[in-house]
Amino acid sequence: MLIGFAAQTGDPVAAAEAKLAAKRVDLVVANDVTKPGSGFDVETNEVTLVTAAGAEALPRMAKTAVAAVILDRAEQWLQARPTLAVSR
Repeated sequence: MLIGFAAQTGDPVAAAEAKLAAKRVDLVVANDVTKPGSGFDVETNEVTLVTAAGAEALPRMAKTAVAAVILDRAEQWLQARPTLAVSR
């Protein structure tokens, strides 16, 4: 699974959708760095997770909590993928 990040000013979803296709990633974590309590030099973030299936806006939360949600989504994505059988 490939995860990209899009730190934008203004609505980051359109840029994230473009990055999803251009970079051929499975998930883009997008955020508007101009929002209060989001972006750089703060302990919280408010992101939108963008996949080919759509966008999921998360509320403002601690960056460690955002990381946990990203890992949860990666785990869900990996579990949904069919496993490859290895022949011997």
